[in-house]
Amino acid sequence: MTAKRRIKAKATKIKPKRAKNLSPGTVAYTGKKSTTVTELDIIDYSKEHYHRYRTNNIEEAFNYEDSTNITWINVNGLSNADDIIKLGTHFELHPLIQEDIVSTYQRPKIDEYDDYLFIVFKMLHYDNDRLNYEHISMIMGKDYVLTFQEAEGDVFSDLRERLEHDKGRIRGVGADYLMFAILDAVVDNYFTVIEYLSNKVELLEDKLFDKKEDPDIAEEIQQLKKEILKIRKAVVPLREVVNRLEKIDYTIIEERTNKYIRDLYDHIIQVNESVEIYREMIWSLMDMYMTTISNKMNEVMKVLTIMASIFIPLTFLAGIYGMNFDHMPELHLRYGYYYIWGLMILVFLGLLWYFKRKKWI
Repeated sequence: MTAKRRIKAKATKIKPKRAKNLSPGTVAYTGKKSTTVTELDIIDYSKEHYHRYRTNNIEEAFNYEDSTNITWINVNGLSNADDIIKLGTHFELHPLIQEDIVSTYQRPKIDEYDDYLFIVFKMLHYDNDRLNYEHISMIMGKDYVLTFQEAEGDVFSDLRERLEHDKGRIRGVGADYLMFAILDAVVDNYFTVIEYLSNKVELLEDKLFDKKEDPDIAEEIQQLKKEILKIRKAVVPLREVVNRLEKIDYTIIEERTNKYIRDLYDHIIQVNESVEIYREMIWSLMDMYMTTISNKMNEVMKVLTIMASIFIPLTFLAGIYGMNFDHMPELHLRYGYYYIWGLMILVFLGLLWYFKRKKWI
């Protein structure tokens, strides 16, 4: 492959993605986690009642519209636009909301409507040392909560267990508390992600000061920088969302739930501070790596300079007495050869002593 073709291939690889020029309100999935079917996980509950139902039929979720209980409908899979439109139409969701549900590049935000709140946030978790970054949307109405996620697998297992076994106060309160519990589960998992990230930073720091050279350490630092940027993109905007949620004047959010939201805001601030700390640490890791490389190079140059400094005077002596002149002084001495060797050895030892005294070696 010629140089021109290599440059062209590289440019093609880093070409940024372009958003399709679609009209506002068009439901078009922009993520990468395509699914063949849309799965619904429905939990209908009250203090005395609990029922969990799973289905692939969107229309079966409509049966819970007139339920007197609290209903949580979790939708797995966003690539089937027709199912999202069908569910959104039934719950009278604005077309722009339906568009944001499947737009995975949407930043965390909160929108107020007459009968419901719309919240977008990101779910983070490590899976086999790989950071999973998933788009989540949530609709909170008077007696229902809808959540939309890209694929199966989430951080709500403890929350579902609390609902099933009636642990805590969640079964005795309304949909506003369920909304808080979902956000709280996501934020709590941010702490787990930060702790995992902290361990990776510490391991990289140990590698940097290890005597054994690791040729992949620069790539690991770059990968870690990408991960912290993803985490930051998820966490920083969510702080604004929770802050606004705390101050929002909405009739279906009770005052007792506001107290929990204020506590959630404290948690998200703590996560933000931790992210900024580790961001600075990761940024400094590359500086440390470059400094370490520079120090090793300096050590190599130091050894070469000392070797050159020792052999320069010896080369000078050998050059002088290697010239082919008949009338050179000391040239015909009987022991001249041994004298020159003695002088060269003395120069060598003298330079070693001098360098050692100066602590250069």
